[in-house]
Amino acid sequence: MLHEQVQPGDRLAVALSGGVDSVVLLDLLIPVSVEMQFSLSAIHVNHGISANTDRWSEFCRDLCRSRSIPLEVAKLKIRREPGVSLEALARDERYRIFEKIEANYVVLAQHLDDQAETLLLQLLRGAGVKGLGAMPVVRNLAQANGKQGLEAVDGKSAPLDDRPRILRPLLDVSRREIEDYARKNGLQWITDESNEDVSFDRNFLRHEFFPLLEKRFPSYRTTFLRASRHMAEASALLDELAEADSRECIVPGRLHIEDLRKLSFPRARNLLRYTLAQQGAILPSTTKLEEILRQLLSSRPDAKLRVIFGNTEVRCFRGMVHVRNRDISRPDELPAVDWQVPWHGEKQLIIAELGGTLIFAHDRGMGINLQKLSEHPVTIRSRHGGERLQPDRKRPRRSLKNLLREASLPSWEREMLPLIFSGEHLVCVPGIGVNSDFQVAASEPGLMVEWRPDK
Repeated sequence: MLHEQVQPGDRLAVALSGGVDSVVLLDLLIPVSVEMQFSLSAIHVNHGISANTDRWSEFCRDLCRSRSIPLEVAKLKIRREPGVSLEALARDERYRIFEKIEANYVVLAQHLDDQAETLLLQLLRGAGVKGLGAMPVVRNLAQANGKQGLEAVDGKSAPLDDRPRILRPLLDVSRREIEDYARKNGLQWITDESNEDVSFDRNFLRHEFFPLLEKRFPSYRTTFLRASRHMAEASALLDELAEADSRECIVPGRLHIEDLRKLSFPRARNLLRYTLAQQGAILPSTTKLEEILRQLLSSRPDAKLRVIFGNTEVRCFRGMVHVRNRDISRPDELPAVDWQVPWHGEKQLIIAELGGTLIFAHDRGMGINLQKLSEHPVTIRSRHGGERLQPDRKRPRRSLKNLLREASLPSWEREMLPLIFSGEHLVCVPGIGVNSDFQVAASEPGLMVEWRPDK
């Protein structure tokens, strides 16, 4: 299987927890890396959940040092969120770390028993076909983290300037086979004490339910795998349907509620789920998803609908659905009106109060007149109300409020725009224009300003 996916010169990073599965995976890949001529490293994510996590990190360091394998250790602080499981939060944080690794593949040690446990847990949670689908051997990292719908695995290596892909070479291998290999080869590993706690659903299935099931259905693992693959195929077909529906309902780049109403409720729900996944949302429960859809379908064009779940909020503006990622570490309120940030010529300026970054670029004959701008201290502020701007010399100075409305900016985006002042003079509002008094002439050095909200 590795020969089908990995090319000479590729970079592979093993997700090393220190448990028996990942230790065996690393042991197997070391000689194969020499044979196939790919480079091998390891990444250990210290979630900080257990009191023993630092000891586990040290074990991984010692193991990789003894095998001459480069190791990166990433330490996390996971904050619990209402309605989101700790396991899901830990997984999402792991994938954020994986996205930053300079490698073609991040190699995971998930195996046949993991497939069976995941299938049954998802079934007990009432998951749909996407949740019941089998873990694929290869998957784009964005898809593994629930950020995209359609999947195309072509067996080619991802270039290093892209995110790595997830590779799971042990999916057809059982836990028993992995443990037998570890003992036969005298490997050492660490044991997470929480793995024995049957108050956790996965551990209950592993220690109580599956041993009983195996007595009656000894081949349940491969049977479950076959069922999961059927579900994965059905899920891919639903994504294809959503992609086709999106071509009729998304203009420009956003769901149009009137077109959404033309679909049957199941198809509209499928399209909404697909759209949320494309935006990187942690998908809500079926009940919550249906509630959101019903509110969207019944909303008026002037409705100020706002629904928040997990790291995502859904809003409506002029009949369009806006999906926005939320920074859960920041308070959900408008910025204070009395803040201001000075600008001293930086190329980039992070505006934490507004949740975004200002990008400044020099360009002759375009943007703000640099000489005029430098006559007074330059500051960045938020809207106070009553500001006026004249971006067009041929038209009179107008209220910023009306200019923002004409630009069809949703109300929540209007409140989060940075305003650039020279002294007490409003110079520029990114995306709206530069005041005529500060506009650069054709041959003069100018300054272009771009506002990039955090996604």
